[in-house]
Amino acid sequence: MVGKLVGTVRRNHALEHATITVMLRRIGHDIRMVGRATRDGYYLYADVPKELLESSTHEALARLKSGEGHLAVSPLCGTNLAVAGALAGVASMLTMGSRNRAERLPNVILASMLAVLVAQPVGRAVQRYLTTSPDLSDTEIVGIKTGGRGGARFFKVQTRRGA
Repeated sequence: MVGKLVGTVRRNHALEHATITVMLRRIGHDIRMVGRATRDGYYLYADVPKELLESSTHEALARLKSGEGHLAVSPLCGTNLAVAGALAGVASMLTMGSRNRAERLPNVILASMLAVLVAQPVGRAVQRYLTTSPDLSDTEIVGIKTGGRGGARFFKVQTRRGA
């Protein structure tokens, strides 16, 4: 049951990423958006027209179903930040040691910077293999609900798996 839930969230996470990619290509990158995948769809926090979200979501789903799995992985995903933070923290701890900390500070900074550089491809791999799944072959969009006002506007894109 947990595996099924995780798989569903991974697929909705992929649809969220693909939708945001499609929308950003249509309206440009000068807009704030935050998404969060759930078991029955995803939330998108953004002040965009509902019609734009609806058409972008349907295009994203069609493109994922036609094999454009690369849309599931986003350089804007919070997974990338989490991986960078974790790797930088581990690199700092390993480099710092317990003695002569002041003398080791340049090495700690260098190790942290290298960890952040390594985090970019690692973050994409974590998305590809752990946090998203582009297999939406039997997924359908069942509705889009709106909430909030002005800059605090949000949408809930509802999905379900077909029979």
